[in-house]
Amino acid sequence: MNLDKFPLLKQINSPADLRRYPLSQLSAISQELRQFLLDSVSQSSGHLASGLGVVELTVALHYVYQTPFDKIIWDVGHQAYPHKILTGRRDQMLTIRQKGGLHPFPHRNESEYDVLTTGHSSTSISAALGIAIAEQKKQSGQKVAAIIGDGALTAGMAFEAMNHAGHIKPDMLVIVNDNDMSISENTGALNQHLAQILSSKAYTSLRESGKKVLSNIPPLKELFKKTEEHLKGLVTPAILFEELGFNYIGPVDGHDVGTLVATLQKVRQLKGPQLLHVITQKGKGYAPAEQNPTLWHGVPKFNPNEGVLPKANKIAPTYSKIFGDWLCEIAEHDSRLMAITPAMSEGSGMTEFAKCFPKQFFDVAIAEQHAVTLAAGFAISGLKPVVAIYSTFLQRAYDQVIHDIAIQNLPVLIAIDRAGIVGADGETHQGAFDLSFLRCIPNLVIMTPSDENECRQMLYTGYLHNGPTAVRYPRGEGIGAHLAPLTAIPLGQAKLCRTGESIALLNFGTLLPEVLHAAEQINATVIDMRFVKPLDEKVLLHISQSHNILVTIEENSIKGGAGSAVNEFLLSKKIKCDILNIGLPDVFIPQGSQQEMRDELGLNAKHIIDKINKFRKL
Repeated sequence: MNLDKFPLLKQINSPADLRRYPLSQLSAISQELRQFLLDSVSQSSGHLASGLGVVELTVALHYVYQTPFDKIIWDVGHQAYPHKILTGRRDQMLTIRQKGGLHPFPHRNESEYDVLTTGHSSTSISAALGIAIAEQKKQSGQKVAAIIGDGALTAGMAFEAMNHAGHIKPDMLVIVNDNDMSISENTGALNQHLAQILSSKAYTSLRESGKKVLSNIPPLKELFKKTEEHLKGLVTPAILFEELGFNYIGPVDGHDVGTLVATLQKVRQLKGPQLLHVITQKGKGYAPAEQNPTLWHGVPKFNPNEGVLPKANKIAPTYSKIFGDWLCEIAEHDSRLMAITPAMSEGSGMTEFAKCFPKQFFDVAIAEQHAVTLAAGFAISGLKPVVAIYSTFLQRAYDQVIHDIAIQNLPVLIAIDRAGIVGADGETHQGAFDLSFLRCIPNLVIMTPSDENECRQMLYTGYLHNGPTAVRYPRGEGIGAHLAPLTAIPLGQAKLCRTGESIALLNFGTLLPEVLHAAEQINATVIDMRFVKPLDEKVLLHISQSHNILVTIEENSIKGGAGSAVNEFLLSKKIKCDILNIGLPDVFIPQGSQQEMRDELGLNAKHIIDKINKFRKL
């Protein structure tokens, strides 16, 4: 990028450089930073609207806080692009979210300015509290600030941390970045309470004019102060946070960098837990993103002058759309269906369903644990709940899956989106573990469709089953499979796809085309196992006797995954045969496109053959 367009930003290679500028130039620096962010993301793809909304806040924080000595924690990290630009990574921004490039979120291995590696929301206050307590014990003088969106405040973990901080009372700052959005529009009573502040200009005006009028009349001034505190509790969230033990400050205009600096300078000196309420606009400074921040949250490469996102050249529908269409198809005939999402209605393909069946749609905000137990409550009352949740977020509701669904054997269908390699969001978002952590749970049926038609049939199978079920499917498009009428699949029934000799490839999931391609070259048998639990034991017994080598292939961690299930079953029957497990290795999978990472990890036909040949030589 041509840095000559950004004469001030060009000179800023660290926050120390930023702090050399006078306060009067911070507004101009903010303008350059916003334009640089827009230019870079339009060329690299990535998260846009969130970062545009916190430009002034980022500048003010690094101007006031002595980073990296002082610690700033971003929650969740979508909005950390301006932070990366100001902390020595400006010239690498075009590599963000690409293989070998900058991480999409704050990452401790990337920079000393990234305090917490984060990909999931609502963790910042807990981490900040830990740092604050530790540094206070050391008497280091180090300050810590956590920036959390009003959307992330819908998760219980944030309140658990605030409740603890209000009890311990260390010196720390929590900044609530209030833009009335998470990724989608926020939901919930708390959010509505926070949103009231957006219409509180009358309160602010009353407060300021009242101070001027009454400032010289001491008795009335005291009365006004008491009245003001009462009003404050009625029309702002202050009472909520102050009851948790925080000193509430705000609201403050999040796009007035001068006011932000002045406020932060005062707050930095205060003792005890402080909460600063900052009002921002997601997408600020770029009209298309201001008007539709959800659409412009994460963007492909685009022309910023046109203000239009390019249409994806899709060959086949995405698995998320297949799921959303299936929901609508079922709901037309069954009013018992209740669809639940933890704040990912767009990502999970549920927007059309929400529009057509609003009384059967529940966006519970960023509250995965609640989503799962809400489904349990629906099931207890005879409804048919379907929880749509990304694999990486299902991890947060593991206890609820076990205790509130599986132990009680409730008929809840979990639609696991983004299973396997997800691509550019990297290690915090890969769906690498769901088969491993679900497989050990009694009563749970687990299905792995190989294409979009099979995905529909398995969703239907799970919906009809009188017990807990899970269907896991990947991010992205299908293969263009013909969509047949819905028919339930017998539980645990595998499917023979190709007959060969000596070697049998047992496929779990959407790698089937690569598996078939490999099998043709080595004349191997291919079985689409379809069910991880229950396994098709009859097929396994037969194939283990008629073939010399069994090869399991899955897009899940090899440790504890579907291949492990096959190993365990054959060992339990004292069957001795050569077994090769192919899947994800015992590492956190970094970012890169789905195809790049599958190639690197050996999940294509060529590498499958290479691994089999190497195994045969052992």
